[in-house]
Amino acid sequence: MRHNTRKRSKTTRRAIAAVAATALGAGGLVVVNVYASAGENGSGNTTKSSPRNQIGQAMAAGAATIDCPDVSPRLRQVPDSARAEVDRELASLDQQVADAYQRLRNSAQAIRQDGDFADNAIMGPLKAKRTATIDRIAIAIGRTADRPQGLESLAACTLQAAGNQAGTGEGGENQNGQDPGPGNEEENPANSGQFGNGPFAADFVDITTVQPDVSSPQTQQNASLGKFTTDCGVNENKLYNSDNIIVAPGVDNGAHHTHDYVGNQANDAFAGDEDFAGGETSCQNQGDKSSYYWPVLRLQDGTKEFDADQPGGGAEGNTGRILTASQVTLEYVGNASSKVVAMPRFLRIITGDAKAFTNGTANANAAWSCTGFEDRQLTDKYPTCPEGSSVVRTSKFQSCWDGRNTDSANHRAHVAFTDPKTGACPTGFKAIPQLVQRLVYDVDAPSLNDNGRSSAFYAVDGFPEQMHKPITDHGDFVNVFDEQLMNTMVECINTGQECR
Repeated sequence: MRHNTRKRSKTTRRAIAAVAATALGAGGLVVVNVYASAGENGSGNTTKSSPRNQIGQAMAAGAATIDCPDVSPRLRQVPDSARAEVDRELASLDQQVADAYQRLRNSAQAIRQDGDFADNAIMGPLKAKRTATIDRIAIAIGRTADRPQGLESLAACTLQAAGNQAGTGEGGENQNGQDPGPGNEEENPANSGQFGNGPFAADFVDITTVQPDVSSPQTQQNASLGKFTTDCGVNENKLYNSDNIIVAPGVDNGAHHTHDYVGNQANDAFAGDEDFAGGETSCQNQGDKSSYYWPVLRLQDGTKEFDADQPGGGAEGNTGRILTASQVTLEYVGNASSKVVAMPRFLRIITGDAKAFTNGTANANAAWSCTGFEDRQLTDKYPTCPEGSSVVRTSKFQSCWDGRNTDSANHRAHVAFTDPKTGACPTGFKAIPQLVQRLVYDVDAPSLNDNGRSSAFYAVDGFPEQMHKPITDHGDFVNVFDEQLMNTMVECINTGQECR
């Protein structure tokens, strides 16, 4: 087995990155109080209904998280000379939120006793660090381009109560009338998931109660209706790591959660195009050295995996047995209104949003279902499947390309989705083969009436503050098809064939 596999040829780059990471300092301004003053009486004491007390109750129920504005979408233009520095600083912002969330999880008792504790000990220092990091991002860009304006407004974060989803009563008591207490999530599985940061029973829904909702655009005369399938296995090689070469190149644990990898076996935080070109592949057709990766799915059954005490794993709330998909289907399909052109080699695409729980749904693209019920797809719920049916995760990647770039500053602007009604690409974009990734898992339906005690919850890995919400599911792709096989794919799709 290979866990967190690293190529020895990258040792120097890894050492340089470690030095760079230690250089990321902190400092800056003091955060204003994130709580409204309403609810305090004339003596300054907080009443039971005040926002501070609500946060305390939410903390006791394991249902509060940290919501920080995402800086990356605001960076549409980053000079090549600043890209590496900006990527490191963006990764530093993610680390700061993860660290603050860990302090939040460990401070439930203090927060319940002191309404100002979260402000003074967690949110204030977090804003100071974010202010300094965002300023460094602006400086890096400003050296060779116009300095971005208004980024400083993104420094402040808020505490977000995720709702009383854990079945707790007033005052943070669980259904048995007992106070869960701080740091006691493992002994109180009702406290939302194995370690208290999700999922909740309310995050699941019986797929048989969901109405069919899948529709497709009507095909036009010039449509490309073929399909190309590549078989790259189900990660039998057990290649895992918590890096993300697209979003956080050169940064260890840039994802803060563990990924499955199929296809290219050279993928980690330090892989460059030459590494991908020379890497081995798990794909049957050796002309496909592309990298396909996604957050692992875990069964929260108490299993201590290889990463149980590591960043990205148990140290950041991603716990339980890693489930290997029983099937992984990778298909490339055409466009409902036009022919497709070849993808450029080393094109990078992210679909979905790993931070959709706090960012909102603008980039969310999760699709959960069950075999036999795939005419109904869920975005913000996990499905419970009837006996004999398996859980399905489907990711449809962007299939319009700007014709110039293999990546962009925010990792989204260079690609786009088609119009859902017409299937056409936006003006200035070209249709490319669309990757449709389908993962099937043989996992028993969790027992919702006892919070997963008799049949454990399952959950997708994620950033710790995202609380394992199903809406945060996402997928990543780096195109490393050789030119001949890519051209074969395009011809197959444009002529309406089904090929492998």
